[in-house]
Amino acid sequence: MSEAIPAAAGPSADSRLSHFPITFFASVMGLAGLTLATHVVEARFGLGPGASRVLLALTVADFVLVAAVYALKAWRHPQAVVAEWAHPVRLAFFPAVSISLLLIATAARAEFPGAAHVLWLAGAGLQGTLTLAVVSGWIGRRPFQPMHLSPAWFIPAVGNVIVPVAGGGFGHTELAWMFFAVGVLFWLVLLTLVMNRLIFHDPLPGRLLPTLVILVAPPAVGFLAWLQLNGGALDALARVLYYAGVWFAAIVALQVPGVLRIPFALSFWALSFPVAALTLATLRYAALAGSEAHDRAGMVLFAVLVVVVAALVVRTLGAAVRGQICLPE
Repeated sequence: MSEAIPAAAGPSADSRLSHFPITFFASVMGLAGLTLATHVVEARFGLGPGASRVLLALTVADFVLVAAVYALKAWRHPQAVVAEWAHPVRLAFFPAVSISLLLIATAARAEFPGAAHVLWLAGAGLQGTLTLAVVSGWIGRRPFQPMHLSPAWFIPAVGNVIVPVAGGGFGHTELAWMFFAVGVLFWLVLLTLVMNRLIFHDPLPGRLLPTLVILVAPPAVGFLAWLQLNGGALDALARVLYYAGVWFAAIVALQVPGVLRIPFALSFWALSFPVAALTLATLRYAALAGSEAHDRAGMVLFAVLVVVVAALVVRTLGAAVRGQICLPE
C-alpha cells in the first residue's frame, strides 16, 4: 500500500515576518489621506468630526501596528531590512514612514495641537534624514538602470512637500520653505527622469503599474503646501500646480483598466494617497474660487476615495487571511 504524501507546508510565521514589506506604510498614508478629506467634507456640510475622529484612530492604530511589526522584522531579520534598502524600488518607500507621521500630525493638529507638533517635528526630522540617505543611495555606487526607475521614486520628494502643509501652522516658517523648495526641485528632476523611462523604455512590470497614480500626488500636495506658505492666495502658481495634478490624474485614469486586470498586490495602496491629495486640492480650490463645478468634482473624488480605500482594506485583509501577502517575490 502506498503511503500518502504529506502536503507541502506553507511559509512559517517567521518566514512571513522576514518578507513583511516596507510598502505596508503606504496603507497608513492612504488612511491618513482619507481622514483629512473626511474632515474637510464634515466642515463643508457642517457635520461633527465623528467620522474623521474614528478614521484618525484607525490611522494611528495602523501606523502603530505596521511600525511594530517592521521593528520586529528589523530585530529578527536585519539582513532582510538591508536587502529592502538595497532594492531599487522599495528604497523609495522608506520615507513613507516619515510621511505617515507628517500626515497624522496634519490630521491631529486641530484637536491635539501639542501632540501634533511633536509628531510634526519627529516626522520632519526623519523626512530630512531619509531624503539625504535615499538620494545618497541613488547617486552612490549602486548600478541603477532605467528599468529600476518608477513613479515610486517620487515618494521622497512628495514627503518634503507635505512638511509645510502642517508645519506652517506650527510657526516653523523657514523650515517649511526649505522642505518645500527641496520637494519641488526633486519633483521636477524626477518627473523628467520618470517620463523618459515611461516613454522610451520597457513598460512598467504589472506589480508596479499602480504606482503610476503617484504622478498625481506631487502637484496636488504642492498646491496645498503653496497655499499654506502663501497665505491661502489662489495665485498663478497655485493654479498651475492644481491643474497639473488634474491633468496627471486624467493621464493615469486612462491606465486604470490595465491596473485592474493585474492580481492584487500591496502596491495597489499606491492608488489611495494620490486620490486623497487630489480630493483635498479640489475641495480647497472650490472654496477659494467659489466654484460650484470644482465643489461637485471634489465630492465625486471623495466618493471615489472612499470606495478605493474600502476596497483596498477588504482586499488586503482577504489576501492576509488566504496567506497571499508577505511572500518572497
